[in-house]
Order: sequence, then structure tokens, then C-alpha cells
Amino acid sequence: MSRSGELGSVHEVDLPGGRIRYRDRGDGPPVVFVHGLLVNADLWRHVVPAVAGAGYRCLAAGAGYRCLAPDWPLGSHELPVPDADLSPPGVADLVAAFLERLDLDDVTIVANDTGGGITQILLTRHPERIGRVVLTPSDSFERFFPPVFSFLPPLARVPGSTWLLTQTLKLRALHRLPVTFGWVAKRPVPADVVDSYLTPSRDDAAIRADLRRFLRGVHNRYTLAAAEELPGFGKPVLLAWASEDRLFPIGLAHRLAGCSRSGWHTGWPHCCPRPPSGRSRTRTHSCPRTSRSG
Repeated sequence: MSRSGELGSVHEVDLPGGRIRYRDRGDGPPVVFVHGLLVNADLWRHVVPAVAGAGYRCLAAGAGYRCLAPDWPLGSHELPVPDADLSPPGVADLVAAFLERLDLDDVTIVANDTGGGITQILLTRHPERIGRVVLTPSDSFERFFPPVFSFLPPLARVPGSTWLLTQTLKLRALHRLPVTFGWVAKRPVPADVVDSYLTPSRDDAAIRADLRRFLRGVHNRYTLAAAEELPGFGKPVLLAWASEDRLFPIGLAHRLAGCSRSGWHTGWPHCCPRPPSGRSRTRTHSCPRTSRSG
């Protein structure tokens, strides 16, 4: 299915293990978007035009940006990557390889949902090309996946289950349930966007195989380990979190904010204590709930 024309021109780049398709719009400092599970670049169809055209004040005033919105191989991509490492660290390495192949520096990473968990891993493995990060409600700490989706990794180990899951999602009546899009979107997701998200894995066995490989590798040991190392990431992080989010409570944002203080040791998975002094380079912003899948 085609992606929104608002995302810009279509390009492809060869990365370790396969080819990634991405959309590119605007000029200026680069902003790279990292979406979550079973969505694709269409997630950013309303965000990219605004950022590319004028920029958000929280990034910089009065300037446009070059917005790059890839379809990461998380189940809604069009190009299979059969030879890629699709473990969570492997996907983080793909993001790093994308930045390197396109020779992008001082990049702003904007991440959401599963992509936020991947980005936290990225920050601990390949921070060199990243200038700043915007995390919207995302997998963090022990919530990788959140409890309502915790059945997916063990389910993916059952032969035939991924096919059954993708075929079941044909039923639009199911799309407002908590275990589908019900808790990840503030409003109903338009039918054409849902088709953009769900058709690739439904129709292509190779895409389903990629999805299955990723799901089987998901475990919160990766986000917990990343959290241990986040104090070493000394660049600005903006946490734009929805206070009423059901999957990722705002307490996760406060924990991330505290644990991003460079050199400040914290213990996991307990909540971070208040720092003895100083100001965090991480800002926590509570905003009205935003759609992750819509």
C-alpha cells in the first residue's frame, strides 16, 4: 500500500541484511522518525509536513527541517529484510546504519511506541550521530512490550500464529479493542491508514517472517539494560508524554527523565530517586494524549 504523499519523495537505501524504503521531505537539519510495531511511516503523515515546513519550537525556532521517515521492518514495511538481524539491538543497529549510509550528523531522533524502546537501545550503542532525541510514549524499562501486548512474543513462537494474527486483523470490528488499536490511538484510525499498516504482513509471507523474527526477540531485558546506560547519554532529550496514556504511564517518563542525568547512578527497575542537585538535560512535558497509530 502506498504511503501518504505528505511524507515526501520515496527513496531506498541498502542496509546490512536488506533494503529499507523511506520518505524524504524538506531541507535543513535532519530529523529521523522511528515508529513502532505494525505501523509505518504513515504514522507521521501529519507531523512531517509541519516539521519540514516550519519546525517545532521545541526543536528550533523559525527553521525548516529535512524529515526522513523510514518504514522500519516491524511488520508494516513493504520490502522484506530476510537477512537482517531483527532482534531489538539489531533493529537499533539498522537505525544507526541508516544514519551512517545517508551521512547524517547532529540528527534529531523522534520516536514512538516500540520505536522509543529501540531508540533507547540505539542511544547506548550508537550515540555518535545523534544530536537530540524526542521520545513520545514509548516502551521503557519493564514495559517492553506493555502488559496488554505481552502475549505477542510467546505467541510468535507457535507455528502458524503470525499468519492467524494477521488474518484476524482483517476484522475492522476488532480495531478498537485494547489488544489492537484501541489503546494506542485517541481516535479511530482511518481505514486507508489501517490498510497501510496491516496489508503488508497479511499479504506477504516474507513480511510475516520478518514480523515473527522481531516479535520472538522482544524482551524487557533490552530496555532495562539500556536504562542502566542512559546516564551516559549527555545530549538533550525531550519527553513528550500523554498524562492519561494507558499503555505507558507518565511515571515512565519521569523515570526516564531522572535516569538521563549524566553520571547519576540509579537502580533498576525501581523508580529513580530525586537527584541531590542540578538540573536535568531531559525535559518531561505532559501533553494531551496523542495518537500513536493514527
